[in-house]
Amino acid sequence: MRKTKAKKRILLPDPKFNDILVTRFVNNLMYDGKKSTSYDVFYEAIELVQKRTELDGLETFKKALSNITPAVEVRSRRVGGATFQIPSEIRPERRTSMGIKWMILYARKRNEKSMGQKLAGEIIAAAKEEGAAFKKKEDVHKMAEANKAFSHFRF
Repeated sequence: MRKTKAKKRILLPDPKFNDILVTRFVNNLMYDGKKSTSYDVFYEAIELVQKRTELDGLETFKKALSNITPAVEVRSRRVGGATFQIPSEIRPERRTSMGIKWMILYARKRNEKSMGQKLAGEIIAAAKEEGAAFKKKEDVHKMAEANKAFSHFRF
């Protein structure tokens, strides 16, 4: 049996948009405990999104995040000496955290000058259902679809 589950810490909403999702995103974006720098990068990205798309920046961000949030994933499971990739649904908390992490990962890999510009580019691409983070979600879904035959091994 596993140990007791960790307590969910209550996050305070961010100062500008008063949104807890933004705080979660900023916490994942942060390096070395530099939260104010992380907030600056995020707010810069939202402003750039607003300028480039002529739409509300926060709404575009939320749409982008929902576009790259996966619904299913494959998990490895050993059955009789063989390892199978078994598709399983993801619980909502993990879905959003995976989406956030993918967005940040692929934003960091982009070729633009500042992190704010990289993040803005990735948000715009994800909102249009393109870009590396969206492709990652599609690949995960394809993998789950391909291994649907092993779903009866689910635990």
